[in-house]
Amino acid sequence: MSVDFLHWLPAYLALGVAGGFAAGLLGIGGGMLFVPLLTWLFEAQGFARASLVHMALGTSLAIIVFTSISSARTHHAKGNVDWSIVRGIAPGILLGGLVGGWLAKQLSTTALAMLFAVFVSYSALQMFLNAKPKPTRQLPGALGLAGVGTAISALSQLVGAGGGFLSVPFMTWCNVNMHRAVGTSAALGLPIAIMGAVMFFIGGRGTVDLPAGSLGFIYLPAFLGVLIPGVLMAPVGARLAARLPVATLKRVFAAFLFVLAAKMLHSAWLT
Repeated sequence: MSVDFLHWLPAYLALGVAGGFAAGLLGIGGGMLFVPLLTWLFEAQGFARASLVHMALGTSLAIIVFTSISSARTHHAKGNVDWSIVRGIAPGILLGGLVGGWLAKQLSTTALAMLFAVFVSYSALQMFLNAKPKPTRQLPGALGLAGVGTAISALSQLVGAGGGFLSVPFMTWCNVNMHRAVGTSAALGLPIAIMGAVMFFIGGRGTVDLPAGSLGFIYLPAFLGVLIPGVLMAPVGARLAARLPVATLKRVFAAFLFVLAAKMLHSAWLT
């Protein structure tokens, strides 16, 4: 273990604590927090600018594979995962992962950062306005759910997230209870993250100027430093989510996303 890794280890551990807690509380896999802060940490370490966001996305998705397992288990134990929705959306996740992974390889760091900010801001606005869906609105059929899964998975690869920034608003828009939407989103984050991590591993192979310790666009020292506290904190956030009132949970979710979108947009502007 290098001296440089030990120097940055406290920052990675702190990010793991915050991201794991957010994953359990909001059903978002932690990626909305991991991506902008990993980008900042990688930039501070002097990594090649052309690969900064790609590495943050790939590392984030690799971490989310494990935080999603931890978070989803806790939500499932509390009866807040609708597995029929998971089964309906899952077929589209494979196609969306392939499309999103390919697109992420083509886009520049600036384009990816701006895309992150736009979609996260949109999700935050939907939650902040707390628009009431029509009482008769329901989830679409099997084909519709598969299409939703494709879109969510593709966009998740582009922003390094488990899909909660889209799946939670989508489910609540279809009159799914907020607590159940958060729990189901946590379960959906696992296959989305697996697809994303594989695509960023493949996409980054052969890329020049990646730091030592990289597997494609996955930076192993950051992965290991964030992973353990992230997995431990995800159940803590999930237990708190089950006790919070719906209105409070929506406000927390929206405020969280607004702040991170602003930070990522600022980074894109300076790039």
